[in-house]
Amino acid sequence: MWLALMIGNSRLHWAYFTGDTLIYAWDTDYLPADVIQRLSQSQTLKDLLLEIFPNDEATGKARHGNIEDSLKTLCSSVSSPPPIILASVVPSQTALWQSYPNVRILTLDQVPIKGIYPTLGIDRALALLGAGQNWGFPILVIDAGTALTFTGADANQHLVGGAILPGLGLQLATLAGKTGQLPTVELPQQLPYRYALNTKEAIQSGVIYTLVAGIKDFIEAWWRDFPQGNVVMTGGDRTLLVNYMRSPMKAPKGASQFPEIVDSLNVEANLIFWGMQKTLKNYE
Repeated sequence: MWLALMIGNSRLHWAYFTGDTLIYAWDTDYLPADVIQRLSQSQTLKDLLLEIFPNDEATGKARHGNIEDSLKTLCSSVSSPPPIILASVVPSQTALWQSYPNVRILTLDQVPIKGIYPTLGIDRALALLGAGQNWGFPILVIDAGTALTFTGADANQHLVGGAILPGLGLQLATLAGKTGQLPTVELPQQLPYRYALNTKEAIQSGVIYTLVAGIKDFIEAWWRDFPQGNVVMTGGDRTLLVNYMRSPMKAPKGASQFPEIVDSLNVEANLIFWGMQKTLKNYE
């Protein structure tokens, strides 16, 4: 077995594989440097997993499976710390993990997507590859994380390009942090009213409706350029955004939503891990 680690802008994304099969995936906060140093000297798999497996909802969010059962299975089947295949968009975090004795760091030039430019985030490249391997090319990936990114590739697996903007949480945090009186606002679970009558809901409306409208515009433009192309959404805010897009528009007279887009939208959390697995096989 082996562990995949994607170091994102806000947290660590983990998965464990048996051969080519992804068994389990979860997220954790960044680990302190002293903990990582201790892991590099760990003697057993259990030492490692006790640090990186979330113990409860406060320390991590599992994407599927049962944490306790998975931990028991791993510890009973493997006695030594497994290899970690690492990709990262945070160089300072990457440096901390270089002390781990059995780590392999993936680089952008190893990802088998054509036409990649040097500053493309490896998370975007891996997600694009993972989506293309599962849904075929052409493919557009929308990653709804700290940043909201659009990344597309054509039928020849050649990068078309993309776009980057602040994600939902980052937009809300920026308004609260960079203004004198606007409050900190949480994301609602349901689509808010478009025309708000208080500041909190006005912020929610402005951020959510413009972001959803932008996603709709990018998807429609993609289908004009690539009528047979697929679209996949991933990232931590994927479920929330799909719910917003599926909900009826809340306005005084009501307004139509765009179910045809949501019905054609694929949603998948583990694109990056599939891309990592494919990249590894490409170099075997």
